Amino acid sequence: MRKILIFFLFFFTTNPLKASEFTIRNIVDLNEPWGSTFINKEELLITEKSGKIKLINLKNKNIKTIDHNLNVLEYGQGGLLDILFKDNIVWVSYTENRGNYKTSTSIARGNFNRGKIEFKNIFQAYPPIDSPYHFGSRLAIQGEYLFASVGERGQGMIAQDASKHPGSIIRIYLNGKIPKDNPKFLDKKDWLPEIYQIGVRNPQGLTFSTFDEKIYISNHGAKGGDWFGEVKKGENYGWKILGWGGTNYSGTKIGPKWKPGFTKAIQYWVPSIATSAITIYKGEEFKEWNGHALITSLKDMSLRKLDFNNLESVEEDIIFQGKIGRIRDIQVHPKNGKIYFLSKKSLWIMEKM
Repeated sequence: MRKILIFFLFFFTTNPLKASEFTIRNIVDLNEPWGSTFINKEELLITEKSGKIKLINLKNKNIKTIDHNLNVLEYGQGGLLDILFKDNIVWVSYTENRGNYKTSTSIARGNFNRGKIEFKNIFQAYPPIDSPYHFGSRLAIQGEYLFASVGERGQGMIAQDASKHPGSIIRIYLNGKIPKDNPKFLDKKDWLPEIYQIGVRNPQGLTFSTFDEKIYISNHGAKGGDWFGEVKKGENYGWKILGWGGTNYSGTKIGPKWKPGFTKAIQYWVPSIATSAITIYKGEEFKEWNGHALITSLKDMSLRKLDFNNLESVEEDIIFQGKIGRIRDIQVHPKNGKIYFLSKKSLWIMEKM
């Protein structure tokens, strides 16, 4: 039976505080969905962690499974992860079985087909590692570039070693070729050529803002120390030199929240909320939010809104919490601005009454 949840959403405008009713309702049930992308105003492509790609028709609720040739291994936190569609091309990030119990966060590209998509790898994180943890991984397009977040696989200080991909943000062209203005070709001779920024832990949120043409990221800390920030060329977010306010799970200290020489995040969360997908809202349904960041979370099961126009005074609002479970992904409808979420078992829509 379809579930409908009704809330009251409070937001600031230039007028005094006002209230606006909205609903969240379940559209279809799924099996551990991870990433989603609109292909038109009525259809979404959705990945399931087990390795399936689903085509969802939002109008008639029809679900079709699309075959593919990816060598996906569902392993711990890994599996089939993010998905992006543009100009009839599909990109996916996934946990690739590299043999001998080793895996990598890999990216593949293929022409969209409703029957079967033939993918070809355009990136494989080096080295492959035997670990079930911290794959990342989100994708975002900025013009002719594809950005991807690669988790540090639970290896800590590997995120400071730019001769290895884990713990970094990569930037490649949409076809997989490497831009000649990436840091390696400028002043970071020891970096791998795909690496754009280093020092991240488990970044499960990545998005492009049409308002300032920048890429933004969210990242899991350890026991505390989640953050939201900007992707910056050739810079270092500091993991595991910095703890961002968190500690090891044993309770021991990791390092300072921030210190000069490292990229400073826009917003931190201590204790951890387990940040997941993010977007910079643009649309008509909640037009008072245009330009604000929407942050979803797993452990905290919340949707948070950040007005970060003034970096010295970031305003945060909890829109809802604990209503649809752990939130894995968020998408804004490209035409009407309604908001779609993936939870552990369902696709949801949020809209005004």
